Amino acid sequence: MKHLTRAVAVAAAVVLAAAACNANDKSTAGGGSTAAAEQGGTFHVLSTSKEISLDPAKSQNLGTSSIHLVLRGLNSWKTDPGKAAELVPDLATDTGQVSDGGKTWTYKLKPGLKYADGSTIVAADIKYGIERSFAPELSGGLGYHKSLLVGGDKYQGPYKGGELASIETPDDTTIVFKLNKPYGDWPWIVSMPAFSPVPKKADTDPAHYGEKPMASGPYQVESYTPGSKLVLVRNPNWDKSTDQARTGLPDSIVTDMGLQPDVVNQRLIADAGDDKFAASTGVSVPAALIPTVSGNPAVKARVATSPSGALQYLAMNTKRPALANVEVRKAIQYAVDKQAVQVAEGGPEYGGEIATTLITPGIDGYNKYDLYEAPPAGDPEKAKQMLAAAGVSNLNLVLAADNTTGLGVAQAIQQGLKRAGITVTIKPLDSEPLSDLITGNKPDFDLTVSSWLPDFPSAIGNIQPLFASSEIGNGGYNISRYSNPAVDTAIAAATAESDGTKAAGLWGAVDKQIMADAPIVPLIYARNAFLHGSKVQNFYLPPYPPYPNVLIVGLSK
Repeated sequence: MKHLTRAVAVAAAVVLAAAACNANDKSTAGGGSTAAAEQGGTFHVLSTSKEISLDPAKSQNLGTSSIHLVLRGLNSWKTDPGKAAELVPDLATDTGQVSDGGKTWTYKLKPGLKYADGSTIVAADIKYGIERSFAPELSGGLGYHKSLLVGGDKYQGPYKGGELASIETPDDTTIVFKLNKPYGDWPWIVSMPAFSPVPKKADTDPAHYGEKPMASGPYQVESYTPGSKLVLVRNPNWDKSTDQARTGLPDSIVTDMGLQPDVVNQRLIADAGDDKFAASTGVSVPAALIPTVSGNPAVKARVATSPSGALQYLAMNTKRPALANVEVRKAIQYAVDKQAVQVAEGGPEYGGEIATTLITPGIDGYNKYDLYEAPPAGDPEKAKQMLAAAGVSNLNLVLAADNTTGLGVAQAIQQGLKRAGITVTIKPLDSEPLSDLITGNKPDFDLTVSSWLPDFPSAIGNIQPLFASSEIGNGGYNISRYSNPAVDTAIAAATAESDGTKAAGLWGAVDKQIMADAPIVPLIYARNAFLHGSKVQNFYLPPYPPYPNVLIVGLSK
């Protein structure tokens, strides 16, 4: 899952896309474009990243980002404007067959799958690719599978530890996973980069494998110059008939690297030369440029905006004496001025929609509800009454905030709480010390503003990392220090459920169960907004993930 401040969300998007996360819904395909995408041409990606690794073991990329143009997995994602991401089989014939009470998952490979060099993709290559992700020297990738596969807690990867017995390959087209507990979202896990095939014979230099990996997707690396350019060209052995997730429309894809964010946006606004065929997949439109973009209809038509996105929220440290009382936390639900937060982030069109839930729109399990029904600008009088009824007066709280990206929102919260008679002192910190403080074992703060985006479209990503007791301290992101045994039990039950409809119902119930205890105040579902050139088509942002799906982008002449 992604812990993001608003500015960090943009930076994370750069990594996600270049290495590759209701009201005013403007997520139409192309951000207003109407011409049809055609086969051919060169798609240009304008990126601030200085390095790009296409090593699946080291990648934290979402399922719609550029790494998946080169690498396929067992499952993949399919997106449509206004709809939740759909899981589809990729190299596998289906999204997985479950047995043994949810602890065994079996996949069969489609026939005739080949790498760019013409060799056959076999199950052992997927097993080896996953095993590489356990190697300490290839750390940094998404690691959900590491704690779920039997023996994964002790395995050190294929270079030192041999094979992992809980991944079985009885033949070239079958792969079986043995889990240590039932896990209903395993089909989403196998869509992650680590589940891409890596033939052992090609892994002769693990540290540099990501510069030119063995391609299984529609494109392969032609050249890579760190800090400058990545060029992808067609993989002649990719078979479109086997691939539901990718269109493979452009002949080549060129990523221009190391650019400044303002340069990216200014080039896309100008829409000249090759930039007509270019897009930003990771540099969101900043607040300073919103008047320029909104004031020019031709430019505004080339902005793709997500209907939803990461949940931005105010966390209340429930272990602090002042906030241990649930009635005080409920009073703060009414004291917060969410509208002021929304304005500080760019308004409803570009900043985000007012949030009232923990599960975000676009994720199964999301149900629009408002437990407290506070006005968007807050109800300071009701907050005062609730504090008085709780016997609390002269409440003084410390709000830890990011000193470069979070002060505007911190001040909006400070002013809202002041109207309810609550004094808030803002404690500004650099992003790394702030993260250490709020996730550490000595949390010397009362309040902090954070933002969270799941790594895959399941409500487990909205709930478990932020509210399970196991995620308190030691670097975990239960930064409200919320602990409720009944909620932990409910999280375990929802996690084990392999029926998607039943699981969504369970997660929706947990959402309301937690909000009744008021450990956080949901603020906004933060929007992303990305510019693209006038010849770029199929460029839109779904509710989740709030980033463009580069697997389907095409060009018009």
